Amino acid sequence: MRLKKGPPDFILFITTLLLIGIGLVMVFSSSAVKANVQYGDAYLFFKRQLMWALIGLMAMIVVMKINYVRIKELALPLMVLALICLIVVLTPLGTDAHGSSRWLGVGFLRFTPSELAKLAMALFLARTLDANLEHMKSFKSGVLPYIILMALVCGLIMAQPDLGTSFAIAGTIFFMLLAAGARWSHLGVIALSGLAAIGVAIWKAPYRMERFIAFLNPWKYASDEGFQTIQSLYALGSGGLFGMGLGRSRQKFFYLPEQHTDFIFAILGEELGFIGVFVVLALFLLFAWRGFRIAINAPDSFGSLLATGLTTMIVFQAAINIGVVSGALPVTGITLPFISYGGSSLLFTMIGVGLLLNISRYSTYR
Repeated sequence: MRLKKGPPDFILFITTLLLIGIGLVMVFSSSAVKANVQYGDAYLFFKRQLMWALIGLMAMIVVMKINYVRIKELALPLMVLALICLIVVLTPLGTDAHGSSRWLGVGFLRFTPSELAKLAMALFLARTLDANLEHMKSFKSGVLPYIILMALVCGLIMAQPDLGTSFAIAGTIFFMLLAAGARWSHLGVIALSGLAAIGVAIWKAPYRMERFIAFLNPWKYASDEGFQTIQSLYALGSGGLFGMGLGRSRQKFFYLPEQHTDFIFAILGEELGFIGVFVVLALFLLFAWRGFRIAINAPDSFGSLLATGLTTMIVFQAAINIGVVSGALPVTGITLPFISYGGSSLLFTMIGVGLLLNISRYSTYR
């Protein structure tokens, strides 16, 4: 299919760069103490994140320039590769950290298969849903195959264990099926099944049950399971309107665990205050607006579904992370897109943005 090509969505591009820029600043500020004490180099995490940001920028530009219709052919191979990696990471070849096996690779050149799975899933669903639109009103031939696929992928990720990413992928699948025209009654079955699966996962794992109970009343468990949530709230509350000043966080001095990864938003709130939090939230809302606008104005259903999936994937993950940091959701261990430290997360997220910008170049709205 030959499509008329124009410039990419400038606002989305600038929004992405601003989020990455804020992320680099906050990674350095939140990690400098830990990096200096443990590794003797205060810039260690910042230099790694900067390297991945530059690699991600190059990948984003390359992906942006290829006709997205041609990328459709990669959907099945990427999905198969993602499933293989999700299986391999559970073997002795996977790298363990903090009781989870989520990485493949050596040293800092590691990647998280679940990040590849999120991107592959969005691409695979966009292609198969596009070819199956006339069956989406049927549960058996339209929705059921995707429930099985969701159970397989989320089950493998839960085995790592990683409840947060499983929830983010399930949410992305839900909204893509909604965009493809699935019936609300069928989507209700998916939602109830997902909630039941989450309930079983929490009940079966004692540490998840402890986290959930602590979420209901973190102050009662302030010395153990509620500790991280309370320290995060202390950080956000200490920031006030304008913050304590960049680099002046107290919680990063080993009070708040995962201060440069899962809970970096708390350090941002502490140092930059409500103003900084508002700016980041506004940028994510702006990202959502431009992403869904691209989906609405895409020239074909494949582009529309892919843009929907990619935008939902990024924004929904951000919402989960911010909910956890603010105490609105139980601790799940999921990063904040563009902001948190993590090379593979940043790389695959930027590739996703490259696909969004790619689709925007063929928009029917000029």
